[in-house]
Amino acid sequence: MSSLPIFDVAGSALAAQSVRINTIASNLANAETVGRTPETAYRPIEPTFQSAPLRGQEGMAGVTVLRVETLDRPPLRRYEPGHPMADEQGYIYVPDVDPVAQMVNLISASRGYQANVEVINSARELALATLAIGR
Repeated sequence: MSSLPIFDVAGSALAAQSVRINTIASNLANAETVGRTPETAYRPIEPTFQSAPLRGQEGMAGVTVLRVETLDRPPLRRYEPGHPMADEQGYIYVPDVDPVAQMVNLISASRGYQANVEVINSARELALATLAIGR
């Protein structure tokens, strides 16, 4: 915990956006992963966030990752009889991941991360300028 709670708040937001970016990257990396059965197909994941009070800072809150959960979306069934992973009927199963929606989420998470970096940089500059007044 720092003596300026803004660093704790922005730091918790940075950590949360980092988890969000990592889950999106996992979903995008596995968007075309093929399974032989619906049970073996990749299921997209998504983080859930929650407000969390800062230790020693009454009335101040940051953000924390409550959980990263696997979404209960059934995989998409595609007819590709020539595919080596096709079942007896010629179907393969791919995750229900929308790459466009994932990219929109990635841009949003990236901008949130950048905004929190700017908050930390601005707070640091203000703290240094405040210290310089006393010199």
